[in-house]
Amino acid sequence: MSFQQGLSGLNAASSRLDVIGNNVANTNTVGFKQSKAQFADVYANSLSGGDQPGLGVQVAAIAQQFSQGSITTSNNPLDIAINGNGFYRLSDQGAISYSRNGQFHQDKDGYIVNSTGLRLTGYTANAAGQINAGAPSDIWISSADLPPSATTLVSALVNLDSREAILSSAAFNMTDPTTYSSFMPVPLHDSLGNSHTVSTYFVKTAANAWDVFASSDGAMLNGGLSIGALNFLPNGALSGAAIFPVTKTVTTGANPVVFNLDFTGTTQFGSSFGVNALAEDGYASGRLTGFDVGADGMILGSYSSGKSLSLGQVVLADFANPQGLQSQGDNTWIESPESGVPLIGVPKTGSLGGLQSGAVEDSNVELTSELVNMIMAQRVYQANAQTIKTHDQVLQTAVNLR
Repeated sequence: MSFQQGLSGLNAASSRLDVIGNNVANTNTVGFKQSKAQFADVYANSLSGGDQPGLGVQVAAIAQQFSQGSITTSNNPLDIAINGNGFYRLSDQGAISYSRNGQFHQDKDGYIVNSTGLRLTGYTANAAGQINAGAPSDIWISSADLPPSATTLVSALVNLDSREAILSSAAFNMTDPTTYSSFMPVPLHDSLGNSHTVSTYFVKTAANAWDVFASSDGAMLNGGLSIGALNFLPNGALSGAAIFPVTKTVTTGANPVVFNLDFTGTTQFGSSFGVNALAEDGYASGRLTGFDVGADGMILGSYSSGKSLSLGQVVLADFANPQGLQSQGDNTWIESPESGVPLIGVPKTGSLGGLQSGAVEDSNVELTSELVNMIMAQRVYQANAQTIKTHDQVLQTAVNLR
């Protein structure tokens, strides 16, 4: 029996050395998770009962440890580290696997892939940058120019000086600065992405009332009439509507620019005229200059026109029992009955961790601990070999009794 016990000890120590060796070999493998050999003693059934010396040891399991690895920054924006729970969901023509290795790049077709060509999956976005939540699919980044969008809304937040003198609206002349109180240029884009400017003029007509006029390309809009009136309360806040429809014709071959000029929030205080905020929703066409991945997995593209647009969103998967995943090599796993079904969601929701762009998750192998464990496994191997040697000497003594 001692031979069997010693032999099982040799096999167990050898298996532990194999696991340690694999851990050490993958110390620099991005996203690698170390394993530990777990052992159990072996007993034979006995009809007579009573204490048994045991038959040795066996390897009960080789369990991977999914603890967090250190995060190291890199220069590649498509290097993405997971900080917390979760796995990347990868597709090989529909065959799904999971990984913690976030070293990605774009292939020739625009898909985000890892070093073995597996495609990263997530939610796609439509032309307006809205995420299409549903079944995850391969993430594809379009390199096409961003189509222009005509201005439909201009939001202006200004302060009109209540100390200005009252003027006659009928006497307004855009070429005569003495006939208006304040002036503000408004940027626009037509349906072809061409830039235009509409000039707005503010004429104080009463203590708390102002008329707004507009011109473009040297001509008055709205037939020379006021496009709207701004009325204020004694405390300087707006009273009533402050959104005026404006139409500007263009000569670029585009459609007329029809937009609303929104003065909501505008004030009339006893301080100098000032434009506190001015924004339009139109933009010119642009080429993709780069993109970045946010902590929530949102892929935000930057265009030469200064516009940013969501291009997709990375999803993560988590499992009730990650140790039940089946390792497939190349830093990937597949689900199994022991792991449970994948729980898919966007990063930073539920139990899923966040993403860090321009960084990778290092192996969670602690090299110093593994070297110490290697020495211990070597000593255990030597001790079990000594058990076999001692039992051999005992048998040889028994044989020599003859």
